[in-house]
Amino acid sequence: MSYKTNTDNLYPEGTLITAKADPGLKLKIMRYYQRIYYCAVVDAPERKQFAYFERELIPPAL
Repeated sequence: MSYKTNTDNLYPEGTLITAKADPGLKLKIMRYYQRIYYCAVVDAPERKQFAYFERELIPPAL
């Protein structure tokens, strides 16, 4: 059993982000679990969620 917390994530839940595979698709981070970000499409939240590693995401513009 692991007692490790999810403190190694770079982007908090709720962050708007894009993926390198499809930069035109806006995503919202819904969950971070075991170094995988689960993202929902902003314009269509009923669509299936996507799973990305941190290296596959483009940082949000500040």
